[in-house]
Amino acid sequence: MQRIRSRKRMLLLFVGTHRILWSATGLIPFIFPKEWWVSVYIAVYTVAFISNTIGGMIWTSLIGDIVPAKVRGRYFGIRNTILNALGSVCLFAGGIVLDRYPGEMGFLILFIPVWICAIANTVIYFFYPDVPFERSTEKVFWRMFIKPFQDRSFLKATLFLAVWLLIQTLIVPLYSYVMLDLLNINYQTVSLITVVQTLVMMVGFYVWGNLNARFSNKTLLFWTLPVIALSCLSWGLMSFMPVLIALFLSHIFLGIGVGGFNQLAFNFTIGDTPKSERPMFVAVYSALTGVTSFLGPLMGGWLYEKMETWSDALAWVSAYGFQVGVGVVMLILTFTLGRRVLLK
Repeated sequence: MQRIRSRKRMLLLFVGTHRILWSATGLIPFIFPKEWWVSVYIAVYTVAFISNTIGGMIWTSLIGDIVPAKVRGRYFGIRNTILNALGSVCLFAGGIVLDRYPGEMGFLILFIPVWICAIANTVIYFFYPDVPFERSTEKVFWRMFIKPFQDRSFLKATLFLAVWLLIQTLIVPLYSYVMLDLLNINYQTVSLITVVQTLVMMVGFYVWGNLNARFSNKTLLFWTLPVIALSCLSWGLMSFMPVLIALFLSHIFLGIGVGGFNQLAFNFTIGDTPKSERPMFVAVYSALTGVTSFLGPLMGGWLYEKMETWSDALAWVSAYGFQVGVGVVMLILTFTLGRRVLLK
């Protein structure tokens, strides 16, 4: 980004590559023999999201310059509310389609609008302004690279959030797996639960965005953490309450917490960092939290595989016990280390 002349052109290149390849995964069953499906999917998906990561870095820098700092919190609150409103409708519709047309036909029906929207979304970026880029005061890469590590406040917050995401992603990305495979809940019900989560997230975006006009990013980030912990702890309610009530409560807390966390973490990287050095600060944050967010689901999946070999008497551990344990660890981490790092 220090070398390119136009952030907009690079954004179009990498975002376009991501959208094309991501939507192209829907063609894999119709082009390749079945024994190749998983390998080709992993390869295409990996290249797509490498492009998306690069495009996301450029977009974060560009949108941070486009949106004035005074209205940034509220702007992203409204933006994310609209985005998730549309997403919730699509999720619910997708669940109905997959229940009614299981297998290849259902996914083909879903991928047709995906292909249309992928093209339309890429075209929209042509209308972005190509605002001037304030370059780093450092000309040598390694000096530019170490600047985020010299900012103790930023580094401590980033390392804490990276550890938090490692623990959070042990279970949260696997919610759907537990509901579909272990609790045997159908696609439509899971979609409905996810829609409720998204609707709550939409309200949360607006509320967190307005609060962001009065309180700092790090303070609000702190208060999202116990809400996410409550999402994990809520799974324990199914030990004495109807399963669906526990799941709806869990996803309501998840919508409030994760929606605020993602929005405020984004505002933290573009609002609490020096403008000229922002791309490298965002890069360091994304790299550290990205590694832990990658490792978390792998570790969580491995643990669930181990739990499958346990006796039926311990089935409650994989159904809700593991989630409750993770939630307890989250609460302890929040009010010990998190309080010192984010509230000072």
